[in-house]
Amino acid sequence: MRRREFITLLAGVVAVPCGAGAQQSDSGVRRIGVLMSVNADDSEGKARFAAFQQGLQQLGWTDGRNVRIETRWAGGKVDDARTYAGELIALSPDVILASGGTMVGPLLHATRTVPIVFTQTPDPVAAGFVASLARPGGNATGFTQIEYGTAVKWLDLLKEIAPSVTRVALLRDPTVPEGIGQFTVIQSATPAHKVDVSPVDIRNAGEIERALTEFARLPNSGLILLSSASANVHRDLIIRLAAKLRLPAIYASRQFASAGLLRWFHA
Repeated sequence: MRRREFITLLAGVVAVPCGAGAQQSDSGVRRIGVLMSVNADDSEGKARFAAFQQGLQQLGWTDGRNVRIETRWAGGKVDDARTYAGELIALSPDVILASGGTMVGPLLHATRTVPIVFTQTPDPVAAGFVASLARPGGNATGFTQIEYGTAVKWLDLLKEIAPSVTRVALLRDPTVPEGIGQFTVIQSATPAHKVDVSPVDIRNAGEIERALTEFARLPNSGLILLSSASANVHRDLIIRLAAKLRLPAIYASRQFASAGLLRWFHA
């Protein structure tokens, strides 16, 4: 398989975060390095990785036979992502498929020659990963899953399921562009929806629990969870708190709905 065909294959499996290498080994076995943004025990991450392996097998590529998949799980930790990016590049992969913006940055810091295909990256232009969506340039290209204007729809939906809500906590990772962009868009729509919004930064479990518990003390409160790798890492905690504090909540990712984050409350 030529390199262009291999990149096309990886790019087509958009649901799966993975990465691969820069050189073919002497044995003719291709090398794929996989950099996952979540923990190794994350159910959604495991499902995506399994789908990726299945897609490869359907096209005649089997891990351990004619392709070698090197996997790293960053668990939403930027420092670990940097370490794993260096490890993967050192393995001389043919191509890299990265999950999320927090994975792309460390990989681009580690290499400007190995092809990188990214998924789940909301604003690759603002993040500096590509020159433009039409002409990415450089060694990175991929998919964006968010148009910032859709964030207003989250606020629309929250008011639909809980009309009495007048205060909204926006859980975000302030270190990634999507958190800033989504917050700005939602904030601009608050006058029309007659709500006040407050940012809650996702840094660690203790901070999330303290901030949401304090926020929920006042009535008519709701929650919107903005997209980020950190949100996935703390998914179970956020779901538990939303239920315990009876906060009607809107999520940015399907896995939160599957796990029960969306809650309806009668006004």
